[in-house]
Amino acid sequence: MSLLLLKSGTVHDPANGIDGAVRDLWVQEGKIVAPPEVPTDPDQVLDLSGLVVMPGGIDVHSHIAGLGLNHARLLYPSANLPLPSVTGRLYAGMGYTTVLDAAIAPLAARHAHFDLAATPLIDKAFLILVANHHYVLSLIREKRKEELKGFLAWLLQATRGFGIKLVNPGGTEHWQQSRADIGEIDASVAGFGITPRQIIVELAAAAEHLGLPHPAHIHCNHLGVPGNWETTAATMKALSGRRAHFAHIQFHSYGGSPADPASIESRAPDLIELFNRQPALTADVGHVQFGPALGLTADTPLAHYLSRLTGRRLSTSSFELEAGCGCLPLTYKKNKLIHSLQWAIGLEWLLLVKDPWRIALSTDHPNGASFAAYPDIIHLLMDRDYRKSVWKDLHPLTRERSVLGQLDRQYTLQEIATITRAAPARMLGLANKGHLGPGADADIAVYAPSSDRRKMFALPRHVFKSGQMIIEREEPRGDVWGTLFHVTPLFDSHALAPWREWQRSFGTIAPDRYAMADEELRGNRTPVALAANHPS
Repeated sequence: MSLLLLKSGTVHDPANGIDGAVRDLWVQEGKIVAPPEVPTDPDQVLDLSGLVVMPGGIDVHSHIAGLGLNHARLLYPSANLPLPSVTGRLYAGMGYTTVLDAAIAPLAARHAHFDLAATPLIDKAFLILVANHHYVLSLIREKRKEELKGFLAWLLQATRGFGIKLVNPGGTEHWQQSRADIGEIDASVAGFGITPRQIIVELAAAAEHLGLPHPAHIHCNHLGVPGNWETTAATMKALSGRRAHFAHIQFHSYGGSPADPASIESRAPDLIELFNRQPALTADVGHVQFGPALGLTADTPLAHYLSRLTGRRLSTSSFELEAGCGCLPLTYKKNKLIHSLQWAIGLEWLLLVKDPWRIALSTDHPNGASFAAYPDIIHLLMDRDYRKSVWKDLHPLTRERSVLGQLDRQYTLQEIATITRAAPARMLGLANKGHLGPGADADIAVYAPSSDRRKMFALPRHVFKSGQMIIEREEPRGDVWGTLFHVTPLFDSHALAPWREWQRSFGTIAPDRYAMADEELRGNRTPVALAANHPS
């Protein structure tokens, strides 16, 4: 039981109220432990004097696995999407040690597991897509709430998923049946006669009932469309105090008219005012950076909208009765009004939200930018002069349609530790992550302080994963394969009979093919405790 002492680092640990204090950290068997009660010689000592110490970074919304991503790699090699073996090393190379893939179709879970098992150095988990699944929509239409909860519990356990994801609730199915965008959240979904509001409320309630560590993760209707801030506001109000997480909120904060893309303006301040008044809600940003990106989305109507708007070649695929995926290359440019506003709106969210514990840094990799852009975004948040230097080069109408130029706030190191570590851990319900107290996983990032925050956060001096050093003096060292987090909600197996009959009647795949056998799973797996764990 080797004992490691990390000595005299300047610690930023928001979860434990430590803001830049010089502290020692003791590590044993992959965990942070309390200092020995009696004088003890550690087996190894590493002097961190003058260095900044934080928990390992946590990405609450990314896309790093699955069929859609591999489809994009084949069709668009110029997008330079890293393979799983590289993805883990790039994340760890910035001090990130845990990543959530935010959208996997249940039938594609098996493929996602293979990708994640090949991703080294980081812990990982994924959310399953449910908001356009035909059986889910049928249960909501027929008000069979107990069967809905039981089906979701079984589906999460069968796929080894971590939580549920709502993408354009009902809107994707409506588009597939009518080739028209759905209206506001009280519009009727073609073929089902229910509304997005019903889907959102019932799935958020089911996630709460099951005690999932992470609440319903919502990609609202009308992503990327001018005027969509009203849809986002209506969705927030519809939740009426229920817990929910709003994905890539920047893409849902636009004023203007859907009929006129050039009318786009920021309505982030209006949404943030509403968000600040609803403490049960959290969000990640989905920040856009200038340069190449790749649109990768289960929101099929959005993919077609982007293809028409950009003229880029679109590829789409679909999974039986549940979800689709579209992908196309993107390039964000400073001289384009919509792109300049997207960049500004992401920063408005990060700078105007009152409580940094409710907002997380993300780029919706690879949609807004690569996750490798995080150090530059941190630099934008911590250095107003750098931010203003970029601001002045944007499309001139941006200054009339965004309040970013009026914001002088600069993030502190403690706030950066909050939005990239402590807050994402709390959002995901991972009690052993995002802090440096006794019992925490010894995922630790050590940075050399610098006024160039981009360089500082791009090249950590040391990184530890589960107590093992994987970056030493900015150089890779050793391999750790990390853990898959998943949930195991209980369910009444007898309640699945209607689902099996339904799938036999309307599907072409046997229900049991959804389930992952233990022998199919590689690497370490850790079930995460549920707030409630009773049969549904």
